[in-house]
Amino acid sequence: MKKFYSGVLLLMMTLLFGQISYTITPNPFNETDQITLSVPGNQIDESAWGVVGNAIYIWSWSLDTNYNNSQDCPTNGSWNNSNEANRLSYNAGTDTYSLTFTPTTFFNRTGIGRFGFLLKDKTGAHQTADHFVNVGVLSLSMTNPLANTLTSVPTGNAINITATTNVNATFQLKANGTVVNSTSTPSTSYSYSYTVTGDASMELIATDANSNSKNATFILQVPRNVVSEAIPSWIKQGINYHPTDNTKVGLALYAPFKNFVHVIGSFNGWTVNDAYLMKRDTTNPDLYWIELNGLTPAQLYTFQYRTNDLKKVADPFSPQILSSYDDQWISASTYPGLPAFPAGQEFEVSMFKTGQTPYNWQVTNFQRPNKENLVIYELLLRDFTQEKNWQSLINKIAYLKNLNINAIELLPIMEFEGNLSWGYNTSFHYAIDKAYGTPEKFKEFVDLCHQNGIAVILDIAFNHATGRSPLVRLWNIDPDNDGYGDVAANNPYFNQVPKHSYNVFNDFNHTSTATRYYVERSLQQWLTEYHIDGFRWDLTKGFTQSCSANDETCTNAYQQDRVDIMKYYADKQWAIDPNSYMIFEHLGTDAEEQQWANYRIAEGKGVMLWNKQTDPYNQNTMGYKDNSNYDRMDHELHGFTNMHAVGFGESHDEERLMFKNLSYGAVNGAYDVKNLNTALERMKTFGATFFTIPGPKMIWQFGELGYEFSINRCPDGSINSGCRTDEKPVAFTLGYDTNTNRKAIYDTWAKIINIRNANQVFKSKTYSVESNNLTNDPDGLITRIYVYDTTATGIKNIVVLANYNTSAKDVVPYFPYTGQWQNLMDNTILNVASTTAPITLQPGEFRIFGNYTGTLSTIDQNAEYKLSLQIADNPVKNGLAKLIYHKAKNGEITIYDMSGKKLDSFKLKDENGTYELKAHYPAGTYLVHLKSDTGVAIQKMIIK
Repeated sequence: MKKFYSGVLLLMMTLLFGQISYTITPNPFNETDQITLSVPGNQIDESAWGVVGNAIYIWSWSLDTNYNNSQDCPTNGSWNNSNEANRLSYNAGTDTYSLTFTPTTFFNRTGIGRFGFLLKDKTGAHQTADHFVNVGVLSLSMTNPLANTLTSVPTGNAINITATTNVNATFQLKANGTVVNSTSTPSTSYSYSYTVTGDASMELIATDANSNSKNATFILQVPRNVVSEAIPSWIKQGINYHPTDNTKVGLALYAPFKNFVHVIGSFNGWTVNDAYLMKRDTTNPDLYWIELNGLTPAQLYTFQYRTNDLKKVADPFSPQILSSYDDQWISASTYPGLPAFPAGQEFEVSMFKTGQTPYNWQVTNFQRPNKENLVIYELLLRDFTQEKNWQSLINKIAYLKNLNINAIELLPIMEFEGNLSWGYNTSFHYAIDKAYGTPEKFKEFVDLCHQNGIAVILDIAFNHATGRSPLVRLWNIDPDNDGYGDVAANNPYFNQVPKHSYNVFNDFNHTSTATRYYVERSLQQWLTEYHIDGFRWDLTKGFTQSCSANDETCTNAYQQDRVDIMKYYADKQWAIDPNSYMIFEHLGTDAEEQQWANYRIAEGKGVMLWNKQTDPYNQNTMGYKDNSNYDRMDHELHGFTNMHAVGFGESHDEERLMFKNLSYGAVNGAYDVKNLNTALERMKTFGATFFTIPGPKMIWQFGELGYEFSINRCPDGSINSGCRTDEKPVAFTLGYDTNTNRKAIYDTWAKIINIRNANQVFKSKTYSVESNNLTNDPDGLITRIYVYDTTATGIKNIVVLANYNTSAKDVVPYFPYTGQWQNLMDNTILNVASTTAPITLQPGEFRIFGNYTGTLSTIDQNAEYKLSLQIADNPVKNGLAKLIYHKAKNGEITIYDMSGKKLDSFKLKDENGTYELKAHYPAGTYLVHLKSDTGVAIQKMIIK
């Protein structure tokens, strides 16, 4: 069965490789005969499969008379959603499943020599083994060797070739196209002793009295004596250029369980030539290598590896490959001078060229933004510009720079299947995909970003690889010889059965030294060759060997092997580039994420973790208070020592905030969140309550323009989850960047990010996020954010207020102290005489205040830092917290949990002093509020 998928989102499959018995009536039959396939019901355990109503389906494919050119049945449907046309009929009286069809009609083709089939449930969670049926009244069966097999026979030795037919026939045997034996007397059996003189592609043809013919092919191969020799020091796995000689290239392939490997390519006419038989390394016999000499500098060469079992693959460490599937659809404007795919070849091929001029980097000492200050713009180039190439993205650098972001995170650009993809269907992690342009143009983009102070982060999917990967195809199960198939038991890179519940494609085994080497080399390629600044590691939950495809609870739970594996990779990446970013998309338990976030932080390292807050933020923007608390934007609530939680409200994986605003937004009289301009205004407030929280942040492309097209939008405009990864309209093409109301979001966000970047206080780890505190605001949907740093230059305190309600609200700001506060958005001054005097905010309105740092009034000079509150030995242990306060005239302490529930309240006897709080609360984080005549102070208290 051809297991070769190009989509990203596949359902997990539990494969039950069971043989079944079946009958074909009539048999034998021709391709134009109507036949009935019948399967006894006792061959399928409907209960184990979870089948309801006897819903069993056939998945089928056909081959030509040479048993090649496999084509799927047009009515199969998709693997996870079988077409009803392929549902078998069930006869309860006889307990039989059956399907009646005519092969030429069923498969929509002629010249059918064989078809294969399996039975499955509708979703593909369960299936039988593959079965094959010969088509045609004349049938030919090879008995030695079997059809479509390879047999090793030394030169000069004879092999007895035998076959049978179902009717009398004459036979003709060919070797490499030349007839070496024929019979004239019809018979139902054939036997011939053939003496092997070299490699031979063999074909046996049987012809009956009606001139009907059937053929079978097989290969006879002469074993090779492989030279054992130490690999030269300048050659490692992949393509290696000699350091001083432009006429030499070294190739090396790790190929355990292979007897020998040839290199075939443009330099030897794509033929198997023992002059290009690879040697074995003496230290590692599984490592094959060859030195190619006499090459012409600056000339492009293409090649593949061909193993003794006839696997033909490109080099897994190719910096770029040519594809027989995808290249024809790449335009000359995107990739000028794209080399032609070699005529007569198939799959992917590698290429090399000696004497290339290296890219002239303009920036070689880029100072990366501190990881805790990142504002990341997540981008899918395919949907960002109409041209979908690096040059068009280069042309948009001013748009990105003026937004004041300092990092761009690109969805995977490693070689993926097809040209229109999110990129997670990766086949070559080491190679850059040509769909977006040349490697040189990508380097130009990275260089330009660095010139503008913008880091470049690559999303990379090391969880899996598709069926096109040479690491899969070198060790796969391929019954129909189309080059593709399931992972074989001896594959050194992949699990045969997925070890986590979110698997797609083929699951890497990250305890394998071969896999680890592949990952490490891929990291090195992108960091050193392309000067990128770090990686977002996709779906790190998959980096375990401890779970199964059916155990989501296990996958989501803490797994020590996964912790250790990812620390290993962190060490390797930082060994290559000590300051490179590591971001994990884990979305798992705090206990596990803490292991990475706090790893090696004393050295200034530590991994960043994705912190998804889409749902609570969207509840706020839509105007609903239920589940609207996004306090977990605070890194401390995750147990992270430093600000290593990458907060986001939108990502490539999440429904767009504006889509839900317009589809489901709240209505209160004339105020309607579903109104476009109203929803756009509320997106400004999202930015105010998002970027002002210290720590790394990420936005998804066009959120700054109020992009409202659903993640599940189909090309025809309908909404369907099956269209999730389909192309989406480009905002620039729609004129969103010139629309006044949409551009106003961009301008507002740019200003807020600039305020964040320009003021040291936003780098502080001392902050609190209060959203939907029902104790202070019974109606909910009020946000207060406090950031403070007494050592900061300039502004030392930030107070952010927002009203996500659908009506005006008087919001008590709880300023830390009285005096003059500056509205940082319009630079107006607010004289605060009472820290609790409410400020009226219209629905969807916000304020960002900083303590005024200009000419201070008398009250400012006297009041600043009058009130203070500290918690000694925080986190608190043994149930006793020591609260130290200063200038707390008529002070009152109130303890809240993080939901806003009031737990305790007590008056302070003195203006200055220490209060010992018996903190008999469950382990967790709490807010300690000190209110006094001199202001309000708030501290977080963590109880272990």
